[in-house]
Amino acid sequence: MVSHRHRGAGRGAPVGADRRPPGVPAGAERGAPAAFAAESARLVGGHRLEYRQPPSAARLIGMTSTAEKATLLQELHAAPEPLLVVNVWDAITAKVVAEIPGTRALATASHGIAASRGYPDGERIPRDEMIAEVALIVRAAGDLPVTADLEAGYGDPGGTIARAIEVGAVGANLEDQMKPLAESVGAVEAAVAAAEAAGVDFVLNARTDAFLKAGDRDPEEVLADAIARGRAYLDAGASNVFVPGRLDVDQVTRLVSELGERKVNLIGVPGSISLEVARELGVSRVSYGPWSQNVALTALAELVEDVHAGGGLPAGTRTLN
Repeated sequence: MVSHRHRGAGRGAPVGADRRPPGVPAGAERGAPAAFAAESARLVGGHRLEYRQPPSAARLIGMTSTAEKATLLQELHAAPEPLLVVNVWDAITAKVVAEIPGTRALATASHGIAASRGYPDGERIPRDEMIAEVALIVRAAGDLPVTADLEAGYGDPGGTIARAIEVGAVGANLEDQMKPLAESVGAVEAAVAAAEAAGVDFVLNARTDAFLKAGDRDPEEVLADAIARGRAYLDAGASNVFVPGRLDVDQVTRLVSELGERKVNLIGVPGSISLEVARELGVSRVSYGPWSQNVALTALAELVEDVHAGGGLPAGTRTLN
């Protein structure tokens, strides 16, 4: 379930000291796969980050239950290093990302899933199709936890979260679309209730679109709005607050200060703060939304352009499917 430690005064509170699933003894981390032990540094987006082996890495060995994946995802959000998720949109992208050393969780991109099925973004894809794709991604992810971008809940936030849990998702983005605050808080409460009813420690990532829909509003007013909404969502039981937009260091600093360390999630966009700075500021997670699909589509477009110009496959092309 969505634990009460995430409510109100629990903002920024550490995860419980010992939440190993049954059958994983204390100290089992020493037996974690070499991929975790060996990964001391990776170059991501041009910025070198040092990674510590997460305390619960060993849970990836033989882990099968949704509840255990949810517990792991909660811990990854509370860990000292930001959780980095390059978003996926179908089974093959999930497989490729899952097999890259250092990947600890997968996140879907609603825009990417909709586009791959021929729909525009913005809850135009039928919920059944979105959930079906999430199910395929969960299957392709194997033992890795999956958090799903479920837009604003398709008119039924509680029911949508329940459906996502049924197919194995253990976290979700739920966006406010800058609807009236009371309505947005009600959506978070419905999602939390659905997760609690399912008995899963679900990672609800409440997204505020304050910056995306800022228009010509004063930036300070926009920031204050994002903070107020974030507090309300955390008080309603959300695990984290997602504030997409091209934010500067001062804005991120304020968000973390007001909402809590390891409670603020960001999106990587051109011009974003570096991953190293995000870590230093106490950011919980950085995702890439539709940008990962744009990277893949750019490579495809460039291949087509090169073929039309008399070229062919680029050097270094790997067989990944």
